[in-house]
Amino acid sequence: MNVLIVDDHAVVRRGLAEILTDEFSGVEVGHADNVADARQCLRQQQWDLAIIDIALPEESGLMLLKEIRDVWPDLPVLVLSFHPEKRYALRALRAGAAGYLTKEAAPRELVSAVRKVLDGGKYVTQSIAERLAFKVEDGTGEAPHERLSDREYQVMVRIASGKTVSQIADEMRLSVNTISTYRSRLLDKMNMETNAEVTRYAVENELMD
Repeated sequence: MNVLIVDDHAVVRRGLAEILTDEFSGVEVGHADNVADARQCLRQQQWDLAIIDIALPEESGLMLLKEIRDVWPDLPVLVLSFHPEKRYALRALRAGAAGYLTKEAAPRELVSAVRKVLDGGKYVTQSIAERLAFKVEDGTGEAPHERLSDREYQVMVRIASGKTVSQIADEMRLSVNTISTYRSRLLDKMNMETNAEVTRYAVENELMD
């Protein structure tokens, strides 16, 4: 079994590799610390599973996830992130992830998730399952932030944390004009007018770290 781990923290990659090699016989683990390296690894050989983080340098793990779904549609992807489930789990699952776990999860939960995904299933925690069930039960539409694109969502979270457009542009390696456009779009989609409204919404919906 070949597993590709994409995470920019060497300690995390090493820890995941140890868990996998302890639990699965004959597993071979590949490592990448950014999206560019991950693409190279994906082109070089066939993989049975990819475990990726969302917060990667330069390009996000969500972008890599969508690319994998387009180019390597048969490769299951398990997202493992320090971001709480409420922030990114549903977004990752909608983008094609086979499962979502936070890095606070116990090793046995990671092993269970890997087994489930390799068997062709979807791995969701009880809290995610409950959120999905409530959506079906009450018939509500998407929450305002769930209508945002990934880039718009990333800008929203940074605005809510108090960062300026210039700071966000530097952090995301985009132009100020591009960030301003994303800000305008997200305000329009969420029916808001000010950064203060965005911040209040993010706090109330527990979308900040």
